Amino acid sequence: MYNNLLTHLEHGIFTVTINRPEKHNALNFETLHELDQVFNVIYETEEIKGVIITGKGEKAFAAGADISEFDGLNDINGRKASERGQEIFDKIENCFKPVIAAVNGYALGGGCELALACHIRVVSDNASFGQPEVNLGLIPGYGGTQRMPQLIGKGRAMELLMTADYVNANHALQIGLANHVVSIDNLIPQCKAILEKIFTKAPLAISMVIEAINVCYDNQSDGYQAEANYFGHCCDTSDFKEGVLAFKEKRKADFSGK
Repeated sequence: MYNNLLTHLEHGIFTVTINRPEKHNALNFETLHELDQVFNVIYETEEIKGVIITGKGEKAFAAGADISEFDGLNDINGRKASERGQEIFDKIENCFKPVIAAVNGYALGGGCELALACHIRVVSDNASFGQPEVNLGLIPGYGGTQRMPQLIGKGRAMELLMTADYVNANHALQIGLANHVVSIDNLIPQCKAILEKIFTKAPLAISMVIEAINVCYDNQSDGYQAEANYFGHCCDTSDFKEGVLAFKEKRKADFSGK
């Protein structure tokens, strides 16, 4: 179905693997298009409850864009390429199902931006992040200048984006780029464990957590009002009634997603 992606669904967990190891899983335009297509499937498939995105092999999650495709870019088509990447990564960030980046090695340029667009980042101890675009006379174009400051603060983001320095796994954890650092062998199991824990919670509430947090970074919206709206929506669900009843009866809730 895809030339550059491998997909696997098991127990509600949909794993998407960027399969270009000979190119260090670089995000060429075809791979970006396939990520767009696969998230259409994720949105529409009820059996998919959560997503893991990773790269093939142990060296690279995604080592940037495919520079060979940059020949001939100008103001007009460069802007369109950036807007297309932003559109796809926005779809990932705003997915109503939890999305975890399993960062196995380098996450550079567009690969770093892909990891930033995911809701949670679990990284292997050999992982490193970087936005080296200024070395090419460019800036990040798939949302990096916006999401990086959200995660690590304006000052740190300014330094990383202007120096093009790499950040290793432990430093990424320290500054908030990573949620967890684990061995490469434990990377996917840790991601699955997090998703399995999330799956025990009310699905509608999880989706509204994602939406409400994302509104916080939308300057055109009132995040507090959105939170109140989503809180009210939760109160009108069967899952809310079940959660309260299970708490009173001292048992585990059986959520239906309704």
